[in-house]
Amino acid sequence: MDKYLKRPKTQPAIKKGRFEKFNLSENPFPSSPFVNPESNDARSNGRIYEPIIRTQELSLIKQNFLGVPQSDPNHLRLGYIVDTSYIGRGNGKSAFLVNLQKEINKDFGLSISTGVNKCFALVLSPEPKGMTKTFDSFVDLLVNSIFRSNMIDECLAILRLEAIVALNPKFNVKKTFSDEEDIKNKVNSAAWYKTQGINFRDVTQQIMTNSYLQNLPLDFPLNRTHLFDFEPPSQKLFEEYYQSLRKGKERIEFAFSQLVDLFLAAGVGGAYVFVDDFERIPDFQSERQKRDFALELRTCLFDGLYTSAKVGFYVFFLVLHAGVPRLIQKAWEESGLEHRAPIFYKGMPRNIIRFEKLTPEHVSLLVRKYLDEYRIKHTSSSGLSPFHKDAVSFIAESNEYNASKILKKAYEVLEQASEKDVETIDVKFIKSLESDSSVEERPSSGIHDAPTVDLREKSDKNE
Repeated sequence: MDKYLKRPKTQPAIKKGRFEKFNLSENPFPSSPFVNPESNDARSNGRIYEPIIRTQELSLIKQNFLGVPQSDPNHLRLGYIVDTSYIGRGNGKSAFLVNLQKEINKDFGLSISTGVNKCFALVLSPEPKGMTKTFDSFVDLLVNSIFRSNMIDECLAILRLEAIVALNPKFNVKKTFSDEEDIKNKVNSAAWYKTQGINFRDVTQQIMTNSYLQNLPLDFPLNRTHLFDFEPPSQKLFEEYYQSLRKGKERIEFAFSQLVDLFLAAGVGGAYVFVDDFERIPDFQSERQKRDFALELRTCLFDGLYTSAKVGFYVFFLVLHAGVPRLIQKAWEESGLEHRAPIFYKGMPRNIIRFEKLTPEHVSLLVRKYLDEYRIKHTSSSGLSPFHKDAVSFIAESNEYNASKILKKAYEVLEQASEKDVETIDVKFIKSLESDSSVEERPSSGIHDAPTVDLREKSDKNE
């Protein structure tokens, strides 16, 4: 009975969590502030985001792009998001793009465009080390991003649902499906058609009466129903079809005509394509390759016989660090793209969105946003605690108001404070860390580790 009645002479003491004294569940700042949308960690996937910081940039994008009807033949087709700071990477553009993409895609852009456009958004990031320097490889990047977005399955579901209702006007959509995901799963499944007594061939024939689908090649996946008695064509078939096409004209036709025809048939009027880190393309190109790339881009967006060029389906945004425009100036002028979508125009054309440097107020909002995400208890007085306001200002100034560097420094300072008898972080404490040679800098990787590049000097050399 002793095992039930007696207790040991010593009992373990439950200590506070490492960051509990700061009213934080853990260190809220990213150890490596490089945005990775695929990460499950909110600190690095862009989910922790303060929209107030980029109110001006978002407002201009809405006004000049998202809120202009895609049916307007004069709508802008090529825009530039240009960093105004020459301090290099890490000013928050990637996080801005990730959150803008989510905002657009949550309802195909209907809310953010106030019902004017039904569109989707993509964020592309060219491969490093010159792997995306040709236009063919850029097209692969675009199409693979479309595949990852699952927009083809979405559009197939739209077309099939519309066809079912057209064939049977009494079909009760709300009674048959519980939500949008249920619609997509069922109308893209052969088993569901059998249980409903619906002939899938009739559905396909109805879809193919759509005026936008009349010029598709005979072997286009949408036309290949006769080969599939048990399963409707899915996005996977489109992926296999694309891989069977030859690089060059065949794949470009697929991306800028055939897919566009499919999207238009489903009522999707356009796509906003944000090309992050665009300089990874011209950085590895010769002058001739830059010109050829610009000419291909102009043909696909403006002047070619592709469906996208005819209706302006794709709207591209090239995200440029300061100094990068000079790297492409000659190619843009020689290809005629500068005339179509000016980037060196005197003044400020509507297609240029300036990405401004952070202000002291923005830095406070950014730091507080991260802290609030990991507060144990939320109170009106939490503010920037455990940081003094002056400490946040000091971190911002010493890191040139660069968002990436600020977050990295906040992470390191909080790590040190958690190990010391410190409950509030002031300027004196931060300076003591900088002067303490015994403090070992923690290894990390990411955007802040990239070699420093003087973008202004790089730009001047290419003039």
